[in-house]
Amino acid sequence: MSQLGSSRAQALAERLKINSETTLNFQGSTIGDNGALALAEALKTNLTLTTLGLWNNKIGGVGALALAEALKTNSTLIALDLQDNSIEDNGALALAEALKTNSTLTTLDLQGNSIENNGALALAEALKTNSTLTTLDLWNNSIEGNGALALAEALKTNSTLTTLALGGNKIGDVGALALAQVLNTNSTLTNLNLGHKSMEANGALALAEALKTNSTLTNLELRNIKIGDVGALALAEALEANSTLTTLAIQGNSIESNGALALAEALKTNSILTTLSLADNSIESNGALALAEALKTNSTLTTLNLRYNSIEDNGALALAEALKSNSTLTTLDLADNAIKGNGAMVLAEALKTNLTLTTLGLWNNKIGGVGALALAEALKTNSTLIALNLQDNSIEDNGALALAEALKTNSNLTTLDLWNNSIEGNGALALAEALKTNSTLTTLDLSGNKIGDVGALALAEALKTNLTLTTLGLWNNKIGDVGALALAEALKSNSTLITLELSGNLICYQGLLAFSEAFKTNSTLATLELQQNMIEDTAVMAFSEARKTNSILTTLELRRSLFRDNDAQTLAEAIKTDSTLVALDLGYNSIKDNGALAIAEALKTNSALANLSLAGNSIKYSGALALAESLKTNSTLTILDLQNNSIGDNGSQALFEALKTNSTLTTLDLWGNLIGSNGALTLSEALKTNSTLNTLYLQNNSIRANGALAISDGLKTNSALTTLDLWGNSIGDNGALVLSEALKINSTLTTLDLPHNRIGDDGALALSEALKANSTLTV
Repeated sequence: MSQLGSSRAQALAERLKINSETTLNFQGSTIGDNGALALAEALKTNLTLTTLGLWNNKIGGVGALALAEALKTNSTLIALDLQDNSIEDNGALALAEALKTNSTLTTLDLQGNSIENNGALALAEALKTNSTLTTLDLWNNSIEGNGALALAEALKTNSTLTTLALGGNKIGDVGALALAQVLNTNSTLTNLNLGHKSMEANGALALAEALKTNSTLTNLELRNIKIGDVGALALAEALEANSTLTTLAIQGNSIESNGALALAEALKTNSILTTLSLADNSIESNGALALAEALKTNSTLTTLNLRYNSIEDNGALALAEALKSNSTLTTLDLADNAIKGNGAMVLAEALKTNLTLTTLGLWNNKIGGVGALALAEALKTNSTLIALNLQDNSIEDNGALALAEALKTNSNLTTLDLWNNSIEGNGALALAEALKTNSTLTTLDLSGNKIGDVGALALAEALKTNLTLTTLGLWNNKIGDVGALALAEALKSNSTLITLELSGNLICYQGLLAFSEAFKTNSTLATLELQQNMIEDTAVMAFSEARKTNSILTTLELRRSLFRDNDAQTLAEAIKTDSTLVALDLGYNSIKDNGALAIAEALKTNSALANLSLAGNSIKYSGALALAESLKTNSTLTILDLQNNSIGDNGSQALFEALKTNSTLTTLDLWGNLIGSNGALTLSEALKTNSTLNTLYLQNNSIRANGALAISDGLKTNSALTTLDLWGNSIGDNGALVLSEALKINSTLTTLDLPHNRIGDDGALALSEALKANSTLTV
């Protein structure tokens, strides 16, 4: 239930007062504070709702305050998701107060809400008396050491919280040390997320020490904090004594072979850990050898992620040997490890006897045809593997032929990814033949190969009888109209395919015309990607006509498809009444003002489209003006991409003027549109009243210092914008200085992009000073 907007949220809130809904999801619906107020009012009397999802809705402190008031009396809601809003400390304070009396809420998600120490302190105080909350997610806020200290203190007495996420904050070693100390006495916390640069190595060492005595924690995430071998050694020592931890995620931590050796040694005696992620480290073959030795005796680990570790063939050889005797591992990710044919051959040999592995990731290695042949041979007898990722491995036709033979007898593989493998027509023919008898494969990705019309014809024939494939990826395969006609014909009788990706091919008039005919009878295809083809006028007319009766397709991608004004006008007619299409990509075509006018007119009545891309066309002032007019009444569009057009100052002024009344648009991309300081002046005024736009791209325009001054003025009062991109606008030191002043006041902007702006030492110094006062922004 998305893209509802404030008014429709209010209407639904009225219904909530009398109906028996148990779950409502307003994810990304831009309901804002007004919508939250209406829902909060309904919650005071509603006796059935248990789950309310309000993720990414531009709800601020006002909306959070209203919801908090409702929580004081509501006795049914158990899960409230407010992630990626802007409730800040005031909202957190209100919710914390409600938690002191509320006795039903068990899950509260507040990640990405710009909550600082004061908010954390208030929530901590509430946790001392609350006896029902089990999950609190505060990931990616602006909580520092003091906030973490308060939460740690609360955990000493709280006896219900089982999950706490503080990753992506800045709790530092001080906060980590406090949390580590409380783990010695807390007996309820089972999941703790402290990753993503939230602390340094000392904090990890303290947590490792706490794990030696803690008997409740089952899941610990410490990704991307650079603990190195020292941290890995400490965690390994903890694993030898700990008897509860089942999941340890330490990817992106600069761990090398010594750290892996220590962890492997721990796995020989540890009988609890089921998931270990060491992705994006540098354990190399020596580390893999050590882990492989551990797998020979370890009987509990089910998931091992070693992606991006340079283990090469020697590492693969050792792991393969371990798989012959290991009977618990179900998922092994070895992507991007420089494994060649020899490595794949030994892994294949292991698959012939291994009875537990269900998922094997070998993406972006160098196994070639030799490796694919070996794996295919293994698939003929293996009865457990369900997902195999071989993308970007240069297996070519020989590899595809071998895999096709295996698919004829294999009855368990459901997902096969062969993206970018230099497979041509013969390989596709073989795979198509296999699909006629295979009854288990649901996803086949052949994108980035060279199967051409020959391959497409064969696959189309297979689709007429295949009853299981739901997703077929054929992006960038040199398929022309002949292949498209065949696939379209197959869609008339096929009743299982849901997603068909045909972008980056050579499909023209006849191909699109054929798909238009197929839409009249097909009732399952929901996503059709046709971007970067060569569509023509008459075909667009037929396609648009077909859209009037098809009620299934939700996503249509026609980027770089030679669309012109008349094509856009034809499609716009269909869009006026279309009630299912939510995403339309017409980027990088030849649409001018007349085409934009037609689409704008359609937006006035369309009530479904949420994402529209007109990037890289030739839209100027008139087209922008028309689109701006439609934004004043349209209540569903959340993303509008107009980058790389020529709307100029006048066009941008019209769009920014529309933002004063529009309450649903969250993302506007105006990159490269000849916008100057006049456009920035109008934007400044819009920012003062608009409460929904959170992302604005203005890179590569001509805003300069005067424009920066105007935008700065708007930022001082705006409480919605989180991302502003001003790359390449020549704002200079003067522009940086005025922006710095605004940043000292603004507390919602999290990302400001300023490269290529001729900012010197003075401007850089001013921005640096502003960042000392601003705790939410990244420049």
